Amino acid sequence: MTHTGNGEHDTDGVLVRARSGDVNAEVLAYAQDRIRALANHPGMPALTGEVRIDRAVAHRTEQPWSAVAEVRAGHRVVIVHAREATGRELADRLQDRLREQLEQAVRGGTDHRAVAPPWRGGGTAGRP
Repeated sequence: MTHTGNGEHDTDGVLVRARSGDVNAEVLAYAQDRIRALANHPGMPALTGEVRIDRAVAHRTEQPWSAVAEVRAGHRVVIVHAREATGRELADRLQDRLREQLEQAVRGGTDHRAVAPPWRGGGTAGRP
């Protein structure tokens, strides 16, 4: 992990940075640990990309913490969005979603839209 001096941290090829000044160092460090654990997961190829963390200014928002991750694993690109009530919950949710999407991309998982929707002549689930 390298620190760039402006609130950005490179964690094994994935840049983790704050989009606003309301994101404190503790939340950034926790998010970096979650991303580093994901990057060091057995069977995971080298990851590159960026994670942007933001906190809404309005205090009346139920889920003020948000993140967008754009991570590349080989030729696959995974984009994940998350919103949570606290920074730690956000980092945990982001790690879970990234792990799920990256594992599917690495496995070459089937596209969940492999069958066309009914209005395009696809399957007719529940219809005779």
